[in-house]
Order: sequence, then C-alpha cells, then structure tokens
Amino acid sequence: MAGRARSVLLAALLLGGFSGGAIAAECGKTSSGFENWKASFAQEAAAQGVGRKGLSALAGASYANATINADRNQKSFKLSFDAFMKKRGASTIISKGKQMKRANAALFANIEQRYGVPAGPLIAIWGMETGFGSYMGKQNTISAITTLAYDCRRPDYFKPHAIAALKLVDKGTLTSSSVGAMHGEVGHTQFLPGNVLRYGVNGGGGGGVDLREKADALASTANFLRGHGWQPGAGYQPGQPNFAAIQGWNAASVYQQAIAAIGAAIDGG
Repeated sequence: MAGRARSVLLAALLLGGFSGGAIAAECGKTSSGFENWKASFAQEAAAQGVGRKGLSALAGASYANATINADRNQKSFKLSFDAFMKKRGASTIISKGKQMKRANAALFANIEQRYGVPAGPLIAIWGMETGFGSYMGKQNTISAITTLAYDCRRPDYFKPHAIAALKLVDKGTLTSSSVGAMHGEVGHTQFLPGNVLRYGVNGGGGGGVDLREKADALASTANFLRGHGWQPGAGYQPGQPNFAAIQGWNAASVYQQAIAAIGAAIDGG
C-alpha cells in the first residue's frame, strides 16, 4: 500500500472513524477486496484495543499470495504415519535431538522443573517446526496473518491471531517487518501470535519475550503444553494423559503421533 494511502487510512481511524462501533469485516477469496477489508478490520482491531503502531502495521500489510498457496497445499498431513516420518526426516531429528538434549541439559532441566514437561516432546516440536532454529521462515508475519484472517477459508480462526499480532506490534514484540512462517507463526517452535500473547514467557533470564531466542521459545512451548493440560510425570504417547496436550499443538493426527514418537526416542522411551 502506498505511504500516502496508508496515512489517509490511519488518519481516518485515529481521528474517530471507528467511533460509531466496529463494522464486521467481510472475508474474500482473492486480493481484490483486501484493502477495503483492512479498513473495516482496522475498526474491529481498534475496538479491541489495538493502538497506533498496530494499526499502522495493518495499514501496511500486503495480500500474501504465497501464504494462500501454502494454505491450500498442506499435503504432507494426509500421508501415512511412516511416510510422514520419512518425509519430515524423523531419524535425523532424533539423532540431532539427542545431541541438542545433551548440549542444552541445564536449559531443559530448568524448563522441566518449571513446567513439568521433559525435553523429548519439546525437542521433537523444535526439530519438526524449524530444524532446531535453522529455518524460521521469511514471510512477512503481519501480511501472512491478516491475509488468512481475510481469506474465507478460516477467518474465524485467524482473526483473533491477527488482532494478537497487531497488539504484539504495539508491545514491540513484533514489528511491521517481522518475518516468520507462511501462516504467521514465529520463532524456533513457530507460535501463532495469539499463543505468543497467551503463553509466551522468558526462558533465559532478563526481561521480555523473544521467540527467536531458543530459551524463550522452548520455555513458551512447555508453558503452552502445560496450559493444555500437561501433567508432570505422566506419559505422552497416544492413549496416555499428556497426549491430549500434544493434540493441542497441532490438529493433524499424523503430526501429533510424530511428536510423541520422536519425543520418546529422544527421551529414551
């Protein structure tokens, strides 16, 4: 969006253009309605407490064709368990994961003491999501998440995450130029913005939460699992108490099984 057009939109919003109450933003299936949708969604965002920085980031967002293409082509989740494990390089994740567990023993011990989550499933998620931080994505986060909030496929799911992303811009956790995965996930373990707000914690001392730092990302992942019912000391394989917490991480059954299997191999189970 051109700078002048962005300024006009922001001026209208900040000078009271949303004072009459938020207008429900309509979804769309192509880029043609995205700019009008942003103006409508900005009213919803402002009504939910998004401030100047967040609204500016929204005004500058672009329709993310690459995100839409990725969302329509998630074919690996339809594979069998064995095929999925092979495609995702499970044996490599297990081998390197054991090395990561040894190299970061103090960090994982601290996380387990705080949240009751052992290293295995955290390392499995870390390896599956970003190859242990080797690739965290290059898609603009605000553009990705707002595109998905606009798209008619799952707007009700992604709108709260879009609002959260704009609030994270207000807080300084994200910026309008932050990048991550295709669906707006960020950091070592690929948190959606709403989960950053709800479960993000500092894992390495100091202040703030930065999921591009492994300590924060891994501690936040453990906090997420605990928030989804993780019971310290209980098993996490299918049929065991903590598998339900893993199910909260990703909706794909084959992915859930992979996390449990890889985690058990890393933990020595």
